[in-house]
Amino acid sequence: MLRTKPMSPSRMLLGGFVVIILLGTGLLMLPAASATGRSIAFLDALFMATSAACVTGLAVLDVGADLSRFGQAVILLLIQIGGLGFMTFAVLIFLMLGKKISFQQRLYIQESLQQPTVEGVVRLARTVFLISFALEALGAIVLFLRWLPELGGDALYFAVFHAVAAFNNAGMSLWPDNLRRYAGDPVVNGAVAALVIIGSLGFTVLLDVWQRRRWSRLSLHSKIVLVTTLGLLGAGALFLFLIELSNPLSGTLPWPDRLLGAFFQSVSRTSGFNTWDIGSLLPTSQFVLMLLMFVGASPGSTGGGIKTTTVALLAVAVVSVIRGRRDVTVFQRRISLEQLLRALVLFLLGVATVLVVTMILSFTEREQAGGFLEVMFEAVSAFSINGMSMGLTPNLSPAGKFILTLTMLAGRVGPLTAVFALTRTHPKETYRYPEEKVLIG
Repeated sequence: MLRTKPMSPSRMLLGGFVVIILLGTGLLMLPAASATGRSIAFLDALFMATSAACVTGLAVLDVGADLSRFGQAVILLLIQIGGLGFMTFAVLIFLMLGKKISFQQRLYIQESLQQPTVEGVVRLARTVFLISFALEALGAIVLFLRWLPELGGDALYFAVFHAVAAFNNAGMSLWPDNLRRYAGDPVVNGAVAALVIIGSLGFTVLLDVWQRRRWSRLSLHSKIVLVTTLGLLGAGALFLFLIELSNPLSGTLPWPDRLLGAFFQSVSRTSGFNTWDIGSLLPTSQFVLMLLMFVGASPGSTGGGIKTTTVALLAVAVVSVIRGRRDVTVFQRRISLEQLLRALVLFLLGVATVLVVTMILSFTEREQAGGFLEVMFEAVSAFSINGMSMGLTPNLSPAGKFILTLTMLAGRVGPLTAVFALTRTHPKETYRYPEEKVLIG
């Protein structure tokens, strides 16, 4: 009897997302998913399913107006599965059925949760569920109490939808203006921002902080994530606040609202929620948001981007080279050359993807787009699975929708994983060539 070779973890991850997206597309094409009772076009359903499953937030349809409650529930389910990972849900089902999880399945879980080893991944997957649902429930309660006087019977539904979307860094809203109507509301801003930040840190960091509770005892990974995240939040908020002081459109806003808005948009570099009209911001602010989106969240989180640790390691490497140091060190720990090369490749693949997608969109959307910056913003948002838009998304051509669908999928599984899944695996080399120096700089 022939034994089939098991699928590689990277191909399993990519294939799993494709299956989920296609199932979601089928559900969204049902007449019951549309607010009008007419079937949604295939390309629009595919785009919305991909955006939800990849926790992006870009939308060619108005989720609150164009989809029925059934359609919105499909979007919410896709966000939850896409944010936590379909393998995490598979673990829950296996445990409920009392089935044993094989070693190969543990490898798939390891890839899905972006863990360095296979040890303890089943326990971690179970913990991920508990943490996620507990935090989403807490956020939903806060939003429910805030919206109850305003929305009445719909308050609970709106609260659950936005809490799940926030924790999973999806950025989809049931309002056509996203959260701009709550630009000065400290409760809505605070609850959503807290869920987004916690979701963007990664479950490994959350568990590490909860278990060790002292800075000196935290792992190197957790320290880098926390410091980089705090730095990006602070720098992003400061830059956006100072830049937008020169924007006539925001000149009428009170100072507290400006500060809160700048902080919220800095937080939303991973989620796509917005309390400011992104298309009305100054070009400098839009470019700052692109940089923040491109970096994105942290490994093993619900967010995208090239990840905070990638940028941190490259920054530390640059400083080490400038200072003439032999080793790249951070927090009294040495970083291996393999990790530095992986970070560099990930960064370059991210840049290359954004540039190629921008070039294609600048051609396909030349009649719809208001300028090159608008096209590049869309490309960065799709790759980093952020979801913020300057207004181009609803007007995309069929070619543009398809290109961004592929971009969101590549951004969700990660460019390296996508490359590994689509290329043949080569045997490990058992030899090394002679070394020779090349002039640089």
